[in-house]
Amino acid sequence: MLDTSARLLRLLSLFQAQRYWSGSELSERLEVTARTLRRDVDKLRSLGYPVNSTSGIAGGYQLGAGATLPPLLLDDDEAVAVAVGLRTAASGTVTGIEEASVRALSKLQQVLPARLCRRVSALQSFIQPLAHGGPTVDAEILAVIAGACRDCEKLRFGYHSRDGTASDREVEPHRLVHTGRRWYLAAWDVDRNAWRTFRVDRIDERPTTGLRFAPRKPPDGDFAAFVSRSVSSAPYAHHAEVILHASVERASERIPPAAGKLVAVDEGSCLLETGASSLDTLSVYLALIGFEFEVRKPPELIEHIRSLAERFDRAAR
Repeated sequence: MLDTSARLLRLLSLFQAQRYWSGSELSERLEVTARTLRRDVDKLRSLGYPVNSTSGIAGGYQLGAGATLPPLLLDDDEAVAVAVGLRTAASGTVTGIEEASVRALSKLQQVLPARLCRRVSALQSFIQPLAHGGPTVDAEILAVIAGACRDCEKLRFGYHSRDGTASDREVEPHRLVHTGRRWYLAAWDVDRNAWRTFRVDRIDERPTTGLRFAPRKPPDGDFAAFVSRSVSSAPYAHHAEVILHASVERASERIPPAAGKLVAVDEGSCLLETGASSLDTLSVYLALIGFEFEVRKPPELIEHIRSLAERFDRAAR
């Protein structure tokens, strides 16, 4: 059995890793009796940690929010991940946290052991993000949505669609998905009685939380895949079906799910269903994929590609 100090650190680490623990689970993890566990919890409380408890057969413990932020326990990999994440956040797609990220990173680097500083330095030296010119989201809005997903609380917010149409939405939020360029919320739309995806940068106001709800199973078994399919089939001005002369495995290495849907035709070809706001964008995208292809539809895309090919041919001569 661990000594008291080691046990307290282990207990605090468990509380920070999971929101709620039953008394029997904690006793088993720490290999102590229920009485010893209660004494350890009391010692944490005396040190200022707000540990809430419930009694009875299903009783348990939960680390609550206090007046001050308690120390966090991170293992080596977690510390490196936090350091790299803070640097990325300082120049990422979330507004309002850049300066705070730099301050937090400075504090973390002061206490990192030398071996971890070298790992973080190596990662930071050879990671060069591209300049981001797309939409950004507010950190406070992300925090509210993430908290509602965690606590299974309904959200109400104003939303404007791609064409600018405004609406008021009430949803059961389940997951935030980041595609690398944009943030999406996967949620059950209460009024429409269906799964929907919402671009977070199109949420007009700070969402408000409501009643709790029972979580639902992910659509088709996976929230990330659902968002990818929704984004790739968005109401673009132009949709296309294209046969690629490559296996679906090879094509999926170059075409992310958010860019289009791939369906195997045979061992050496697959069907790509994709869309874009203009024929120029579609034509250039298909050319840059790197595979031979045949356009099934629309016919205007075929004519546009032919026109571009003639222009390129004249330029090359």
